[in-house]
Amino acid sequence: MYICTNCDAQSPKWSGKCLECDKWGTLIEESVETNKRSSLSSIKAKPVQSKPLKQIAQQNETDRILTQDKEVDRVLGGGIVRGSLVLLSGEPGIGKSTLVASIAGSINGDVLYISGEESPTQLASRFDRLKTDINHVRFLEPFPVETLVATLEKEQPMLAIIDSVQTLTSSLIESTSGTPTLVRYATALLLEVAKRTNISILLVGQVTKDGTVAGPKTLEHLVDVVMNLEGDPVHSYRLLRASKNRFGATDEIGVFEMTETGLLAVENPSERFLAERSPTPGSVIAATAEGSRVFLVEVQALVEQSFYGTPVRRASGFDQNRLQMLVAILSKRAGLKLGDKDVYINVIGGMSLQEPAADLAICAAITHAYKNKTDTSATVYMGEVGLGGEIRTAPLTQRRLMEALRLGISCAVIPLKTKLKKIEMELKQISTIKEI
Repeated sequence: MYICTNCDAQSPKWSGKCLECDKWGTLIEESVETNKRSSLSSIKAKPVQSKPLKQIAQQNETDRILTQDKEVDRVLGGGIVRGSLVLLSGEPGIGKSTLVASIAGSINGDVLYISGEESPTQLASRFDRLKTDINHVRFLEPFPVETLVATLEKEQPMLAIIDSVQTLTSSLIESTSGTPTLVRYATALLLEVAKRTNISILLVGQVTKDGTVAGPKTLEHLVDVVMNLEGDPVHSYRLLRASKNRFGATDEIGVFEMTETGLLAVENPSERFLAERSPTPGSVIAATAEGSRVFLVEVQALVEQSFYGTPVRRASGFDQNRLQMLVAILSKRAGLKLGDKDVYINVIGGMSLQEPAADLAICAAITHAYKNKTDTSATVYMGEVGLGGEIRTAPLTQRRLMEALRLGISCAVIPLKTKLKKIEMELKQISTIKEI
């Protein structure tokens, strides 16, 4: 039997491309044991007694393990829930092992660290570099997953860290580590022991070239929380997002900075992102919201005469398809002749603008670069741009304006129909609010 490593689809014969997800080179052969199954009528199973839901004590949401890191706790919704299975994924070298080592050193309780990628000496040197307490951390080599489960039941640690799930093996399944069958089997065993013993387990997962978690898609369905550590290798900033969270919201974000002593939480990201900004043509300030937080980032645009038949449209930190749409809107509705111009967009600091409220800042940056002009004073832009050229309101406008005011920005450009009836008195300190 051949199984796709991307979508977990099965095929009786090998082919170069998976017929389900259209991915090339993802089919691998796995041995499947076929057992003779009796008919349902011949199966004699003993019934079990169900329980009324009212008699089951509801788990207290405040019973969480605090990681002592405000950014990690924010993404998790207040800490790691006891008995939960958390998956942390990221590209190679992004800082996954550094982050989990920092979490292990700051937990107020026993931690069992199972490392299949680093030796005890390498792991000890990592903790020494991070200058974290290791008196409560125990190390375990990557034994078969059945042995690991028995060890967890015996030692009962508060938190178990497995780095990584793709390195786990089994004494019952004849399959190499990292295959979909083995990853699915090992994760199911770990989930069962976590729910039964109330031990929190943190799994570290690898990602593929397209940025998705390596292994079968059922891996993401089995775990309770899926966190992704993102970042540009050129920049020192790292972003922690939650794409799945059964115990909290998935729109929160944590900002870290990679230093010699590990990942440090950035308490004031907006100030960091705008620290080196200078008033140059094509540079504007965008206000983007990530969950309950608002970030002010610098957006730069460059418009240049094209030397090819097809103009170039490039974007770093912004969706390129949406950039092409905004360029078409500016050409049609604003009268900018961009048909023979190359347009480049760059979001400073490694941030990624994903919400439509950043459209107005992108259009303003392109317009300033086209006309070679700058704002007379620092100005923040927020608003969604429609195909008809209309500017639509952005959510959390009051919070965005408050963040701009906190950084001393006294000018803002917002949509005309923005409702600011319940605006706080502090917003009156903003000298200019341009409504367009």
